[in-house]
Amino acid sequence: MKKLNLLLLIAFSAFQFSFIVDQPTGYKVGDMAKDFKLKNIDGKLMSFTNFPDAKGFIVIFTCNHCPFSQAYEQRIINLHKKYNPKGYPVIAINPNDKDREPEDSYQNMQKRAKEKKYPFVYLYDETQLTAKEYGAARTPHIYIIKKTAKGNVVEYIGSIDDNFEEPEQVKQKYAEDALNALLAEKPISTTSTKAIGCTIKWKK
Repeated sequence: MKKLNLLLLIAFSAFQFSFIVDQPTGYKVGDMAKDFKLKNIDGKLMSFTNFPDAKGFIVIFTCNHCPFSQAYEQRIINLHKKYNPKGYPVIAINPNDKDREPEDSYQNMQKRAKEKKYPFVYLYDETQLTAKEYGAARTPHIYIIKKTAKGNVVEYIGSIDDNFEEPEQVKQKYAEDALNALLAEKPISTTSTKAIGCTIKWKK
């Protein structure tokens, strides 16, 4: 009997451990997003408070080297140009470890932003704590956030659209649909999708 109880205890403990490990980490739709303070390519520390007139934010974890991020680069620029005047600026964040991916170093971020004429801030998450807080897993990984009286509410998480390879073949513009719904004060039809991109290069 004691042996059976011991086996049951081990099995239960293993189940508990597996349940904890499998739990999703980071924000879910409806959560309140904490502010951060990260270095922009101009050397200044930036946070949500630097955008006092914003209605919300398009937070995108992205980087220099990833082919998926490169494929979405112009679309990210277009999102900022279209929605920043409406109160939703893009805040791009590079979460990759420069030692694992030198192309994503701070100096190379500055270089790429200048070459591509980024109209949005491009922040360096050197500690990777912000990416972990959000639960970002890939580049690009998008979080659309709405400012409310209670705080910054996560309204959409996932992909920018449904076709990274061919912009002209996109059928569902998830990010734009979510932003348009927020601006029209209507419910968002699709609040989360699977982020498609390169895995974040975490520190060893």
